[in-house]
Amino acid sequence: MDVPAGPNAMSVDVEDYFQVSAFAHRVRPADWPGYEPRVARNTFRLLALLEGAGVRATFFVLGWVAERNPGLVRAIAAAGHEIACHGYSHELVYRQTPAQFQRETRQAKAILEDQVQAPVIGYRAASYSIVEHSRWALDVLYELGFLYDSSIFPVRHDRYGIPDAPVAPHTVCTPQGAQLAEFPPTAVDYLGLRFPVGGGWFRLYPYALTRSLLMRLASERPFMFYVHPWEIDPEQPRISAGARSHFRHYLNLHRCEARIERLLGDFSLAPVRDVLERAALLPPREIPMARAHG
Repeated sequence: MDVPAGPNAMSVDVEDYFQVSAFAHRVRPADWPGYEPRVARNTFRLLALLEGAGVRATFFVLGWVAERNPGLVRAIAAAGHEIACHGYSHELVYRQTPAQFQRETRQAKAILEDQVQAPVIGYRAASYSIVEHSRWALDVLYELGFLYDSSIFPVRHDRYGIPDAPVAPHTVCTPQGAQLAEFPPTAVDYLGLRFPVGGGWFRLYPYALTRSLLMRLASERPFMFYVHPWEIDPEQPRISAGARSHFRHYLNLHRCEARIERLLGDFSLAPVRDVLERAALLPPREIPMARAHG
């Protein structure tokens, strides 16, 4: 399907610095309560940036974070942003059994829907971990009532990716024959190479390169941009986790906030749900965006 030109998707994966997959071999979920929580203050900083730019976004919230910060989730929704699900424990999908994945995803969805008193229709897996051998997760998402997914990264990576997956928003068929809207993270084909954009790459590339790559797409199809609250927090406590993890997590944290401000001014951005509706990739029925209740 041709996707009409229009706003691009702005998204935030709401998780704390100690919960990222790069540190999973050093920091167990059982250890999380012992770390200084910084996700609320960093998310409020992102909310202020978005408000200043007049941009609304989708916040994929980790259930563990939502459970401990219900006021934060309600504040995000009250500011007009979409609330979506990032799972509960940030465990990679392909390291779970279908039963485990279903149980924790149902739990996270229920927490979010209780907090905002509205349906939560979008999902993003921890570290984009719906890969070829975990596509079964799409059927679980459908069964739980999600209408769209944003977990299939069309790139090669050591932790995730389905390289031959479509790069544009599309309808994906689950292994059992159901359908979901899929809005993949952005990958740009240029000079015979495929460049992922957003997250760690946003901090790795010079901003001029990111802007140039996204400009190539903006008039052709909507792109998906994503960022994490911890990426605007250069003062976060350091975790010793090896050279590769250190590079991926800490590179250019001090530059990220200013780059996000530029991005918000350079592109038309909107919540994922809005972009998918404009592209006619969601079912034609009225589903209210999650908003704070009471």
